[in-house]
Amino acid sequence: MDYKVKECMARGIYSDALEIAETELPWERLKNASVLITGGGGFIGGYLVLALLTRNDNYGDNIKVTALVRNGERARRKFGSLLGREDFSLCVQDVNEEIGAPRADYIIHAASQASNAQFESDPVGTISANLLGTANVLEFAKKSEAKATLVVSSLKVYGTLYGEKDSISEDDCGYLDFTSYKNCYAMGKRASETLAASYCREFGMNVKLARPAYIYGAATLDDDRVWAQFIANVVRGQDILLKSSGAANRSFCYVTDTASALLCILLKGENAVPYNISNPMSDVTIRGFAKAACEAFPERRIRLCFANPEDEKEPAELRTPLRQVPEILDNSRLKALGWEPKVSLKEGIRRAVGVLEG
Repeated sequence: MDYKVKECMARGIYSDALEIAETELPWERLKNASVLITGGGGFIGGYLVLALLTRNDNYGDNIKVTALVRNGERARRKFGSLLGREDFSLCVQDVNEEIGAPRADYIIHAASQASNAQFESDPVGTISANLLGTANVLEFAKKSEAKATLVVSSLKVYGTLYGEKDSISEDDCGYLDFTSYKNCYAMGKRASETLAASYCREFGMNVKLARPAYIYGAATLDDDRVWAQFIANVVRGQDILLKSSGAANRSFCYVTDTASALLCILLKGENAVPYNISNPMSDVTIRGFAKAACEAFPERRIRLCFANPEDEKEPAELRTPLRQVPEILDNSRLKALGWEPKVSLKEGIRRAVGVLEG
């Protein structure tokens, strides 16, 4: 039986997958190709899987998609009857083990723990997925003679920078305490990029690097990331309570824009050259994100509240040599490849809430 994404997924999820699938890209390179996505059952990986299957449904691209997942049961719940398709399969294993998937023409390595709770409870597992996991993926890519491999890194590789700059470019490099377990994620990502560059140099492989901003969208209601908690508040009809002034400034990027950027870098990016992924429409403070979540649904009358009354006042912007540079990513290098973000912050929040409410 021919199970189509449109028929098997909720309307909001399908429309997001369709948006990725209709992004202007050199899709002809993926026609009749095999693609392995590690972390394929996760947040960003799952959308990439659905987008490629949607390409097959709507454009007959005949892409063979394999999702490498650690939790097979959760992946089966996520994809459901789509697993009955001939163009889609699961490879259930830990990325820290030798990759046992069928050979692939293209590989996207997106397997990684990404929440603060996991950094605290499982720092070894967090850094291992980015060290040993990336090594396993690159070895698999070498054996497969893959045409291109994308290593999904993070803005966290920049560490802490100080100065009067308003954004971070790919050439910047800040301080990270490499003796602290709290940097298991950031240091693992730094090492994964060096490993990718080393495979390019020694074996002549095509390996691309992506540094996404804070990716948001329809995660789970119990996700501990701050933006996910705000979206969960909206779904539950709860006021949003900030326990600080929320002055930290960050680059957020909706999941569909991030997914299309990853595919753009895979297909058009230069080898071992990192690309920031961000959306200037969503460069905002934490309190700004919370405020946007309230304003996205005015009819729900959700309020932004502060645990400490002194935090209610909008914080003044400082611009001194000792000021910490905000986590705002300059995306000029990525835009030069022809990529453009599409989803504004409020629109992304409305989409995420719509999906979670079913």
